[in-house]
Amino acid sequence: MKNLLCVLLALAFLFGATGLTSAADNTPPDGFTALFNGKDLSGWKGLAGNPKSRAAMSPEQLADAQKKADEGMRAHWSVADGALVFDGKGKSLCTAKDYANFEFYVDWKILPKGDSGIYLRGSPQIQIWDNPVGSGGLYNNQKNPSKPSKNADNPIEQWNTFYIKMVGERVTVKLNGELVVDNVVMENYWDRNKPIYPTGQIELQNHGNTLYFKNVYVRELP
Repeated sequence: MKNLLCVLLALAFLFGATGLTSAADNTPPDGFTALFNGKDLSGWKGLAGNPKSRAAMSPEQLADAQKKADEGMRAHWSVADGALVFDGKGKSLCTAKDYANFEFYVDWKILPKGDSGIYLRGSPQIQIWDNPVGSGGLYNNQKNPSKPSKNADNPIEQWNTFYIKMVGERVTVKLNGELVVDNVVMENYWDRNKPIYPTGQIELQNHGNTLYFKNVYVRELP
């Protein structure tokens, strides 16, 4: 009986039934870099404006705006059990570094009626939500496809995995191993008359509800 109990506890740990983080979490696959270390907010910053408004700021104005944004970030984003947790207040979380072409993995989890997304190069967005349409679509597209090809979401309150590839202005998305966006042009939400920005930060978007993220990895491409 004692041996059986040990086996059951081991299985519970491996499958996350205990709520603990497995040893594999936040450990990047070969060729990728972990953007989240599973312990703190190192490598992340608060959201200060948008690409268009930041470009119009002086260096002093941008530094001041970023300082205030970082204070807000630390007030509403935290780390618990190896995951980034957003309390439903404040603004989105941004990578400290800008990226051009890249492959990106992230695990995410939402609660009922949850709504979130992944901004690429500071622009919206790969959609995350509690909706029959499913997550993964390029929600803000107007001329190009904006919806995922299928609903590949796991049940609410369970973890999901995005694989996102961005080269030039085209984006491919896999959700839980299912292809939902296939090499679609991502439009520039901030300036509809121009292509998407060539480089920019990756953002974990909020819409005023509790969010969870982990296993955030990136590989830059030529």
